[in-house]
Amino acid sequence: MPFGFDALVAVLSARHGEIFWIFPPIVTAASLVGAALTYWIGQTAGDAGLPRLVPARYLERMKARLATTGAGALAAAAVMPPPFPLTAFQLTCGALDFDRRRFFLVFGVMRLVRFAAVALLARHFGSHVLEMLQWDALQTAVTAVTMVGLAATTVMGAVLWSRTRPLAA
Repeated sequence: MPFGFDALVAVLSARHGEIFWIFPPIVTAASLVGAALTYWIGQTAGDAGLPRLVPARYLERMKARLATTGAGALAAAAVMPPPFPLTAFQLTCGALDFDRRRFFLVFGVMRLVRFAAVALLARHFGSHVLEMLQWDALQTAVTAVTMVGLAATTVMGAVLWSRTRPLAA
């Protein structure tokens, strides 16, 4: 879910301000696990299967950006908020066989920077954030958005699964 890890870091850092520094590395590790899976799917699909996974409107720009700036483009992608298509970018890195060590190093460092910034902000503004989280309207809205996100994730998983199946001869 967009901002899922950011929200987790923010809430945990706001509630446990004395150990806020421990949450960014843990969440970064979890983010790297997801990135590894996405990279592997892209690598398995290869350049030929990539158009079935990534919309054409993003694909050519991402290929060009990776070819010209490489790790810089990956660093920017790792810290950009939604609606940036991070999953499509990770799939493209895998399909184009972007250097695996460089991918995980750059992606991990930049995600750590992003989550550390969120943790610092949450620690500083934590009491205000926790007060807002107690609002009934906000809790209802978050529940609704979570349900829509889960439904969208399920539908997207089914669409990706159907796109990756071999076509009938």
